Amino acid sequence: MCGRVYIKTTLEGLFRDFSFARREADAEALANQFPRYNGAPTQFYPIIIRDVIRDPDVFGPTFVSARWGLILRWIKEQRPGRPPPINARCEGISTSGMFKDAYRRRRCLIPIDGFFEWKDIHGTGRNKQPYAIAMKSGEPFALAGIWETWRDPATDEDIRTFCVITCPANDMVAAIHDRMPVVLHKEDYERWLSVEPDPYELMKPFPPELMTMWPIDRKVGSPKNDTADILDPIDPTL
Repeated sequence: MCGRVYIKTTLEGLFRDFSFARREADAEALANQFPRYNGAPTQFYPIIIRDVIRDPDVFGPTFVSARWGLILRWIKEQRPGRPPPINARCEGISTSGMFKDAYRRRRCLIPIDGFFEWKDIHGTGRNKQPYAIAMKSGEPFALAGIWETWRDPATDEDIRTFCVITCPANDMVAAIHDRMPVVLHKEDYERWLSVEPDPYELMKPFPPELMTMWPIDRKVGSPKNDTADILDPIDPTL
């Protein structure tokens, strides 16, 4: 699964790196929340969507604000103790009763600088070593996601939410975990945001030779620890 990310780039920097997308005011309002070195679910992120329901030519790729954790539009209220899904497996997503409509109509890009994953060292689930994973080039990149708009019955407010699509791990990530988020190639961004109903072949492990990973301190386990030194490499044997 993918449950933590980091965005060390400023929001203005993301806007420049993904300059093909215009900006909505709600995305610009997130500026004071970035950089974010230890991003977790329930927080708001700048994602890129395309309004294919109205007119994709007029409403092209657009930066908007969305909360991590997909709430389906037909859900009447959130149940205590049942958090919304933060990931969707690529296998079966086109037929899943929970995800198929968003997958066909509301796909998104999630720009980040990297993500975190934990290695279960002894197979007990009690002693996990976190790793940071990023591009060798150091450039921001985009994860594949799906999004929904849900109306909160308590406030009558429309809330945009999203989740990250996962696939089997590539050879590098497989050393610590069996799955990874779907990382998209730049040349596939347009297709992912298009009206094509099932771009399934895009949901595959990203080439490991283009990525890097390194062990980091266990303090990343708490989202309250949100400082740049989160990303500092450590010697896990010490």
